[in-house]
Amino acid sequence: MKGTISYTSDVLLIEGGKRLRGSVRVSGSKNASLPILFATLLTKEPCTIYNVPDLLDTKTAFELLEHLGASTFYRASEAEVDPSGVHVYEAPHEVVRRMRASVLVMGPLLARFGRAVVSMPGGCSIGVRSIDQHLKVFERAGASISLKHGYVDMSIRRIRPVEYTFEVITVTGTENALMFLSGCEGRSILRNIALEPEVMDLVEVLKKMGAHIEIEDRTAIIRGSKDLKGFVHEVIPDRIEAGTLAVAGFITGGDVVLEGLRVEHMGSVLEKLRDAGAVVDVLDLSRIRVRSSNSIRPLSIATAEYPGFPTDMQAQFMTACCLAEGVSEITENIFENRFQHVAELQRMGADIHVRGRTAFVRGVERLYGAEVYSTDLRASASLVLAGLVAEGQTLVRDIFHLDRGYERLEEKLKKLGALIERAPLKKS
Repeated sequence: MKGTISYTSDVLLIEGGKRLRGSVRVSGSKNASLPILFATLLTKEPCTIYNVPDLLDTKTAFELLEHLGASTFYRASEAEVDPSGVHVYEAPHEVVRRMRASVLVMGPLLARFGRAVVSMPGGCSIGVRSIDQHLKVFERAGASISLKHGYVDMSIRRIRPVEYTFEVITVTGTENALMFLSGCEGRSILRNIALEPEVMDLVEVLKKMGAHIEIEDRTAIIRGSKDLKGFVHEVIPDRIEAGTLAVAGFITGGDVVLEGLRVEHMGSVLEKLRDAGAVVDVLDLSRIRVRSSNSIRPLSIATAEYPGFPTDMQAQFMTACCLAEGVSEITENIFENRFQHVAELQRMGADIHVRGRTAFVRGVERLYGAEVYSTDLRASASLVLAGLVAEGQTLVRDIFHLDRGYERLEEKLKKLGALIERAPLKKS
């Protein structure tokens, strides 16, 4: 899969007021696909991964793998990676700055080469998200680490087994450590790990590669190997995309069936949908039906690590709360800068006041179409949802944020009856 990636200057034009109806299939998980793609660096054997979504972020992952020397092929959600030719252990700034998940090459490269040089991360501007917890695991294993010219330079001669307790629960920190220790011989223990479904999907891949991993509560025992194998794996469905589409069906007064998801991953989101007044029917383990009850009740939401309410759904539920009959409280406990969508929703008529980490949302009778700007991935989704229910036309700019994590969202919404079009940005 060759070629560099260019960010689109397209916009989304949305005419509000249409009830969404019908069925739509959920794509594979972005947040599961990225670490699994980088796990291929731990082996020299070919790997096949199914249900990989076609996103800017997955394209960036392929670009980084090819820079490191891997051969990649992608078509119709199937990815093939041949990492036998990987010979580079440096991840350059021009790639890493576009996607924070690029730091997940640290663990695999350090395990494979005993060396990794990785640019400090970029991605969404939603908070500091330090990588100190990643680095402490590597240091505990015996790595020497220095920061030079914006790059983290790591080297290790002899890897020691690790026993480490994460100071905070970190998804990418857990994933980086699991990959690193899976490629190292010996028995290691990680405590206070993240348990998100995407992390567990990576664990299944590492087991297929030959690592022995046992997880109990928030503790992982890892017995790694220097001879990890290739694998074939199907990525789990994207629970955040599923949640976004479910909220869309509910707030538009619609009747939507979502197919191809995993109900067991949707617990806290479905609970809050019901609290807000949605009628949620579990049709089977991979399908749900979401209907409106013609009113939206106010909510109290506090984001938390899985199985708590996901930070990646906070912005979408804020849009729902904008139309609730009362005052909602939304507290963001994961990232300190994830209310950037508030100002854009206010431009559409929302009544929101932020105090510290809590947003107080007083429901209004209606939102109004406006020209708004995406500030990060999930914020862009919240603005699209607002456009679906707003009076008049909404123009959403900077939708490259949306394209990083949603696979053709406008096409899925259009299939459900939304009046939404992608258009090239007109230059003034």
